[in-house]
Amino acid sequence: MLKKGLLILLASVVMVGSIAWFNRIDLVLAFSKYRSERLQDIRPHREVTWQQGPETVVREDRPPNIIFILADDLGYNDISTFGGGVAGGRVKTPGIDQLAAEGAVFEQSYAGNATCAPSRAMLMTGRYPTRTGFEFTPTPSGMGPIVSMISSSIDSELPPSRFNEALAEDSISYEGQGLPTSEVTIAEMLNDSGYYTAHIGKWHLGRSEGFKPNDQGFDDSLLMASGLFLPEDDPKVVNAKLDFDPIDQFLWANMSYSAAFNNGGDERFEPSGYLTDYYTDEAISVIKANKNRPFFLYLAHWGVHTPLQATREDYEAVGDIRPHRLRVYAAMVRALDRSIGRINQTLIDEGLADNTVVVFSSDNGGPGYVGLPEINAPYRGWKLSFFEGGVRVPLFIKWPGKIEPGTRVDTPVAHIDVMPTLAAAAGTALPENVVIDGVDILPLATGVSVDNWDRQTLFWQSGYYRVVRHGDWKLQVSKSPEKNWLYNLAEDPTEQVNLAEINSQKRNQLMALLDAHQATARKPLYPYVAEMAVAIDKTRAETFEPGDEYIHWPN
Repeated sequence: MLKKGLLILLASVVMVGSIAWFNRIDLVLAFSKYRSERLQDIRPHREVTWQQGPETVVREDRPPNIIFILADDLGYNDISTFGGGVAGGRVKTPGIDQLAAEGAVFEQSYAGNATCAPSRAMLMTGRYPTRTGFEFTPTPSGMGPIVSMISSSIDSELPPSRFNEALAEDSISYEGQGLPTSEVTIAEMLNDSGYYTAHIGKWHLGRSEGFKPNDQGFDDSLLMASGLFLPEDDPKVVNAKLDFDPIDQFLWANMSYSAAFNNGGDERFEPSGYLTDYYTDEAISVIKANKNRPFFLYLAHWGVHTPLQATREDYEAVGDIRPHRLRVYAAMVRALDRSIGRINQTLIDEGLADNTVVVFSSDNGGPGYVGLPEINAPYRGWKLSFFEGGVRVPLFIKWPGKIEPGTRVDTPVAHIDVMPTLAAAAGTALPENVVIDGVDILPLATGVSVDNWDRQTLFWQSGYYRVVRHGDWKLQVSKSPEKNWLYNLAEDPTEQVNLAEINSQKRNQLMALLDAHQATARKPLYPYVAEMAVAIDKTRAETFEPGDEYIHWPN
């Protein structure tokens, strides 16, 4: 009897262990969600108090106001300006289209990087990561190993993602992975020139003291403390969870609905509505409160980044789009577009439109992990790759009286150019003894001195994955897999025909440019600890097959 009881006990232990093993990911995510909820102290909504400008205009000849609106993970084909639009063009973007039509459209504009944080650092500083050391996107504690574990369990043919746990443990904390205060941001420059400066939304350039927006030149900051657009169970929200995406599973388990104001990272509170609309409401408050003095507003939307959440009203408005995740995504794009339209109308209503520079862009291309194959069409690749789909982004600049409506610029430009361009618009000198890699692109938009344009080369890098565009030629170099891709973008803008082996002379010429650029580079501020496998031509929802192209993305 005793022997039989021991056998039953042993069998029970084995069965429980087997169940736990097969459900280990669910258990890890459940524990992660429990831990996240226990650590967060989110208070009820409270009104934020923006600084108030003078009641009357101080000077009539003041420099222009500047509004920089940055979308997150917006695909090149998500907006109808370029003839696209979500769901085969069923969902148009009239607010963004109007902004583009009233100013200059840069038709070959590039993100600074294929992930968010390095792009944002380049936008703020006008400098490559080879100078700042800010090369990788900080990720929350636990994200790397959990995403790698889930990825390995999902993919059968895609090469496994890799995570260096020992290196991660020795690295700087997530909160401390920030843009050094020694760097001069556009906010600091404008603030020193008499501008009121306000930040709203995503930051991702450090959360500990010295790295926060208020430490980097912003008078006020309404910070995205976490990433739910509404509580998951809110009656006004429609959610779309992506069971094929490891990143999505981590976000749902760890994110909350919260914001913080003015270095109040530990004093979180609930926003008052759908996050995109809430940020827009507050942006309008900033504009109205400071309309009588020069202001710089950096509106860094979280939309249309995952987790996919839309208001029920937007979800119904876009119509019966399939699959469900595409319909939710389309509704999110609709909310983002509404934001741009509302801000443009506010400038008109307040009499500020003629003296305000408005810039719109996205931090990188759309991600393949949302499972929507058309978001970057017609370009190949996604966020987390340096193919055109990962770094081609909209860049529109509107400045009435300075830039003719309907201006189109075909010269390649990039995020490193935004900082010196905004400084030039404000009449602010660039910082002394600081090398700025970007250039003022206003002459391209206004038609002044375009013939003198001589910049031919742009660079991108993330660890061992490096890229250069020189003239119309683009070379990508990776060590995992060990491969080069060479394209003539004038003849092959969608990167279909790899000329790396056919034209070795051009490949070697561009490789020399890459090596020279790297020779003067400083060491990254912190190392990459993960290498995510990314299919180039397929989304996460599609089956990766032998022979399909991929890269490992170091971060």
